[in-house]
Amino acid sequence: MLTSSLAPPVIHLNAADNVAVARSRVAVGASLGHGGLVAATDVPRGHKVAVAPIAAGQSVRKYGQVIGVAIADIAPGEHVHLHNMDMRDGDLVHEFCADARPTPLLPESERRTFEGYAREDGSAGTRNYIGIITSVNCSATVARAVADRFSRGGELDGFGNVDGVVALTHEGGCALTTKGEGYDLLTRTLGGYARNPNFGGILMIGLGCETNQIGPILERHGLEEGPFLRTMTIQREGGTRRTIEAASAAIRAMLPAVNAVARTTQPLSKLKLALQCGGSDGYSGISANPALGHAADLLVRHGGTAVLSETPEIYGAEHLLTRRATSPAVAGKLLDRIEWWRNYTAKNGAELNNNPSHGNKAGGLTTILEKSLGAVAKGGTMPLEAVFEYAEPIDRSGFVFMDTPGYDPVAVTGQVAGGCNVICFTTGRGSVSGFKPAPCIKISTNTEMYAHMEEDMDIDCGGIVAGEETIERAGERIFELVLAVASGQRTLSEGFDYGNNEFVPWHIGAVT
Repeated sequence: MLTSSLAPPVIHLNAADNVAVARSRVAVGASLGHGGLVAATDVPRGHKVAVAPIAAGQSVRKYGQVIGVAIADIAPGEHVHLHNMDMRDGDLVHEFCADARPTPLLPESERRTFEGYAREDGSAGTRNYIGIITSVNCSATVARAVADRFSRGGELDGFGNVDGVVALTHEGGCALTTKGEGYDLLTRTLGGYARNPNFGGILMIGLGCETNQIGPILERHGLEEGPFLRTMTIQREGGTRRTIEAASAAIRAMLPAVNAVARTTQPLSKLKLALQCGGSDGYSGISANPALGHAADLLVRHGGTAVLSETPEIYGAEHLLTRRATSPAVAGKLLDRIEWWRNYTAKNGAELNNNPSHGNKAGGLTTILEKSLGAVAKGGTMPLEAVFEYAEPIDRSGFVFMDTPGYDPVAVTGQVAGGCNVICFTTGRGSVSGFKPAPCIKISTNTEMYAHMEEDMDIDCGGIVAGEETIERAGERIFELVLAVASGQRTLSEGFDYGNNEFVPWHIGAVT
């Protein structure tokens, strides 16, 4: 392994690549440490530099894959980015199941465990919240008032085993058809949150006259009222003040029993890890993402579940996942979701390459193909066992995929609704969000950002970029932190109380 003093100025990832990535800023005239080349232009840190002549119209390659096309002749040593490279759609070759193999599970006696909250349905939580779920935007103010009373009013004093009371509010719930896809997604999301094992108790609050009635939510998703699932509406209770009082009383009644649940040793088969990235940069696919992928592989080998998502951000790399599918049906379902996204974006006057974002581009990413190839590395190397639609219950262990948008809060909301109880979130620019009720581990792609935002970043993978650490070693550190957080160690985003505003169900369809 290279030490930082011996590492060349650029990282050449694959022998087939005609670009490399700058470890730090390379000034014009400086050696690239690759084939005797020198920089013909300044190259910002994390950005690409040509290591071979690339003619206009020729493919640009990184990770051994095509990431775009040169729109001008590019000489060796030149900075490669938006000014001389563009997106190009290509016909990907899909070899279904070519790399599929049985998941290499460890013997039961060798598998790790975590300390979690056992739930009656056989799942286990990593946190112990009480959630207030709103059926409609009209009940959001009441829900937040109740949550604030418990969070800031001292009503949780003496209940140290309860992580908090969180209000899950949203913008919808009415003026939508009950026969549309949007209604299905919303009710599935709300039902999924009600079942998430990180909640010890749930209170659902509606207005009373909304389209999204609480009764059908419970019926559709097999939920029943009881001591730990209560419902009410503002109209039935007699207005705002009376509902706040009734809701507060309902939560007070839950608190002793929720607080009495203690952590016990749980198998990793009850851990569902959401794999996420946001604020990506040119290092994401080199350091934090593949390190998280290695951690995901370790979790799967110990019997756990790792959930990749963000369909628009695997676009152009889906052929790598279909090779790992355990059956043609799994591969076909993934491609069906890609096709749905093609139609969805076209219908709305958009395109899948509206990604990368401004910050992604500033960090060195040029096209969605480049971003996707780096993002898919979060999924490690294990077989793809299943593909789930948004917010569907994740009922298959191993490495799986969930169809979600690329927008982080919406994507994570779907994963948590599916049952994820821990989140790992890689970032190169510095994302800071949290996602109650699931703890969120922030993983930095580079040490400069980690040092600048050290109060928000839980772990640094910049040593991979510097040549000081292997992907495998960084992945092992992430895996150990996942187990510690699952067992109760607080993440930095939890310390800042993030997660009260990041519940964002995917909104599809007309508002009438």
